[in-house]
Amino acid sequence: MSAEAVRNQLRALSRRTPFEPFIIAFSGGEMAVIEHPENVAFDPTPGGSAGFYVYTGRLQMFGRFDAVSSITTLTAAISSANGHPAGP
Repeated sequence: MSAEAVRNQLRALSRRTPFEPFIIAFSGGEMAVIEHPENVAFDPTPGGSAGFYVYTGRLQMFGRFDAVSSITTLTAAISSANGHPAGP
């Protein structure tokens, strides 16, 4: 995913009403579950800072948009794990 695509997807998912938890997967294999919109902080301006922060449970990390391999909603991830296609 391009850095701007990641930024745009994080912006959209963070502002979704009602909020739906989502998972950020990194190219190194790490994952972070975002359970609340305040669990992720970043500059939403196109071309802004290349990094973001994740605060969730005991996890506190700094990530770079270009290190994200995928972002999916928790519902879609669970459906996929159970062998069901994700809904719209």
